[in-house]
Amino acid sequence: MVTMSRIYRSLFSAGVLLWIGLTPQLVRAQSDQLDKLLEQGREYVESRNWTGALEAFQQASSIDNRNARIFSGIGYVYAQKGQFQEAADAYRQAISLEPANADFVYALGFNLANLGNDSAAETAYRRATELDNRHVNAFLGLGTVLARQGQFSQALGAYQQAASLDRRNAEARESIGLMLLQQGRTAQGITSLQTAATLDPRRASVHIGLGIALLDRGDSQAALAAFNRAVRIDPNNAKLHLQIGKILRNVGNNSAALSSFQRSVNLDGSSVDAQFALAETALAQNEMMRSVMAFREVIKLDPNNAYAYYQMGVALKARDFPGDAIEAFQTAKKLFEEQGKPDEMKKAEKAIEEAKR
Repeated sequence: MVTMSRIYRSLFSAGVLLWIGLTPQLVRAQSDQLDKLLEQGREYVESRNWTGALEAFQQASSIDNRNARIFSGIGYVYAQKGQFQEAADAYRQAISLEPANADFVYALGFNLANLGNDSAAETAYRRATELDNRHVNAFLGLGTVLARQGQFSQALGAYQQAASLDRRNAEARESIGLMLLQQGRTAQGITSLQTAATLDPRRASVHIGLGIALLDRGDSQAALAAFNRAVRIDPNNAKLHLQIGKILRNVGNNSAALSSFQRSVNLDGSSVDAQFALAETALAQNEMMRSVMAFREVIKLDPNNAYAYYQMGVALKARDFPGDAIEAFQTAKKLFEEQGKPDEMKKAEKAIEEAKR
């Protein structure tokens, strides 16, 4: 999703007193008070004191309620606070006062999109592009909400329009690449993502997209390289470490895979996928107690995971804890039966008998 930095610049880049345009009806005392409030609001925004900024702008609006840019400032602050409904309401007020302001209409679309109201956001973004046919962010936003609604061809067109307006816009190139991949045009999608990576090498999401595309094409080594570039940019991304671990495991490097899975779990211990991958790989590496501990975490997160019980039984049996292993196998058998998996249930029965010997 595109940001609202352009809206911020339109509010403050020319200086507070220039963009306000005080009405001649205001008395001198009110003018001085309004100047002070707007200056305070600007300072609060710069220091990211959203509560103070909002209070200042709201007081300013009570003095001059015909100034669209004051309401735009209120909307901007609400958006920064994540209060998108309030932000949308403020931008509607600004638009009622300045209907032809493309930035205000774009900002309304941005907040509606964050509320999940994609249809209304689409209408606002389209209106913004009509008011300003060179509004790159409006085309990017339009592409996003069209894609969410499954209108992939139209989304691609919007992203392509954004790219034609700003040929060095990495977000546009990345979005084009992802749309092409969605349409099965893998080679073209990869090319577009590679262009995005060249334009902005520090954009982790581009390398993630490339990694996924290359993995789908069967090029594990190139995919691994892309994911590693992404993780150098975003080292705290648990899903990235998980994906890297899966590739390493698939190419037979279980030791390195185990390290990647452990990093993923350390960053996000609530991921069943990561915990299960860690447990299975530890089992393959004969690290039985590590495997048992990870399977126990899987079961805490997903109590009906029959496979976790079964595999934990395997690890417990290998550690010579037959009683605990039988208990795990029995739970697995019960769950497999409840889930309608007769083959797995028979496998658990066999494991129980073997553990009893």
